[in-house]
Amino acid sequence: MTSIWGIVNVTPDSFSDGGAHYAADDAIAHGRLLREGGATVLDVGGESTRPGAEPVGAEVEIARILPVIRTLAADGATVSVDTYRAATAEAAIDAGAAIVNDVSGGLADPAILDVVAERGVDIALGHWRGPSSDMYAQATYTHIGREVADELSARAEAAIAAGVARERVILDPGIGFAKRGEQNWALLRELDAIVGLGYRVLVGTSRKRFLASALGEETTLERRDLATAVTSVLAVQAGAWGVRVHDAAATRDALAVAREWKG
Repeated sequence: MTSIWGIVNVTPDSFSDGGAHYAADDAIAHGRLLREGGATVLDVGGESTRPGAEPVGAEVEIARILPVIRTLAADGATVSVDTYRAATAEAAIDAGAAIVNDVSGGLADPAILDVVAERGVDIALGHWRGPSSDMYAQATYTHIGREVADELSARAEAAIAAGVARERVILDPGIGFAKRGEQNWALLRELDAIVGLGYRVLVGTSRKRFLASALGEETTLERRDLATAVTSVLAVQAGAWGVRVHDAAATRDALAVAREWKG
């Protein structure tokens, strides 16, 4: 069964929802709604990773997310913390998070790998070539599938060397991170290069800007959610273990239809 990660942004400046769930109570309610819609993991983040976003620091990040994580974990939800900071990851695990989702793949704060190893939780390692403020400066590839796979393999090996069990490693190709429009499509077409590494693969296309090349520049969130559901189904058919989305119900339904089609 596909793992559906529902996105819970506890930030005032998310690119996708404009801070609609910034207050803890609103974020908790949204997480519960995502779970009702089929999310098997709730991915809670307290700092925007949109292009050009400025970091907020661990203290602010922790204050935003801990009440949300505690409550959703107490509900019985599997909670992931979306952070690249070791201090935030440790606090989140103490609050009930079972997974660390590090978009930097352990490069921004290598101590996060030690935290994950010591606490025995899973970690999703994202493909990353620098912070949000200037990620596109590194968006140069010759063979994108092979290069991303090689760089992710190195991050997985670093995690294992730090003591993380291999079966706890998840790889994320980092759609939209240090990748421009068509590069994202090319990477999705070459997803088998990452799947072939033998780890679980998590793909997040949700509402991202590159979808506009298929839909047209004037797109609504609803249209991007539909496009996300389609790309999520295609990613799963290409071997992805999980998908990270804003609209869990639409993705759940799309995956159900695809399963019926295949019989």
